[in-house]
Amino acid sequence: MVGRTTLVALFIGALNLTYAATTHKHGHNTVSTGSKERLEDGSFAPRDAHHIDGDEHHSEFDHEAILGSVKEAEEFDTLSPEESKRRLAQLVIKMDLNSDGFVDRHELKAWILRSFKSLLEEESADRFEDVDQNADDVITWQEYYADTYGMDSEDEETDKPVIMDASKEEEKKLITDDKEMFEAADSNHDGRLDPSEFVLFMSPEEFPQMFSVVLKQTLRNKDTNLDGKIDFQEYAAEHSRGHDKEWLITEKDRFDNDFDKDGDGYLNGNEILSWILPSNEEVAEDEVAHLFASSDEDHDDRLSYEEIIDKYDVFVGSEATDYGDHLQNIHHFDDEL
Repeated sequence: MVGRTTLVALFIGALNLTYAATTHKHGHNTVSTGSKERLEDGSFAPRDAHHIDGDEHHSEFDHEAILGSVKEAEEFDTLSPEESKRRLAQLVIKMDLNSDGFVDRHELKAWILRSFKSLLEEESADRFEDVDQNADDVITWQEYYADTYGMDSEDEETDKPVIMDASKEEEKKLITDDKEMFEAADSNHDGRLDPSEFVLFMSPEEFPQMFSVVLKQTLRNKDTNLDGKIDFQEYAAEHSRGHDKEWLITEKDRFDNDFDKDGDGYLNGNEILSWILPSNEEVAEDEVAHLFASSDEDHDDRLSYEEIIDKYDVFVGSEATDYGDHLQNIHHFDDEL
């Protein structure tokens, strides 16, 4: 029989191997094919979609919201507490827009919104580098199609035997939507996307100039009776299976009170967009509330430099934070033995 100490030692060894490979898993906006991550109802997932998963709080989101970079957040995971505090102190000065020695809610929200934009650009730049196989600083549809769908051209797909299953039909829809979005992001209509255009393509939900094509695609995918608007049956159709009556009541309340602003029983135009598109403003406000609750020790509704730096593990993390996470996992493992 293996002793408890041996088991814990084996577990720590496994942790070290995992840690050496991938420190923390950062980045919450995953791309399964060419499309942005969606929620069950088809709306674009907000930036904080995986911030809290059940009872589990993922601190990576907090760190990225302050640092504006997945790569920097991963770097902070390797820093000592002292170095983490030193770098955070430099950031705090920049957050304090009126230089009064405090960071208020408006200043912190502005900083977080700025971080969201930086995260967007970083994510797009990384994906651009992957797709731009010939490194000519532009991406053609053929390059994107080959990288995303694993075929050199759509002609190759056409030549294959037709398999009329649900997954094949879904892929065809994704390709159609992607190509339409690609063309909409091609601002100068040259058939190629430069880095600034590629950001529009990657994250159409973030840019007003892309909202018209988002609306068009939503109606094409949801408006089954082709009347140019979404009723509750269409709104709930794809994700109602397997849910009970209580779920339907909750969703009907959301439909009526959160989205159907004019109370006509349908979602039209901007009402559809308010449902489909996430609000960075709301996500930033929620994050501000979370960070204030974690660090405003004197409850004066503003954060002193000292309050922020004292909670460096909440704002940016460090090697000590990561080690603490591993210790917590070890204690949990030990309790189950």
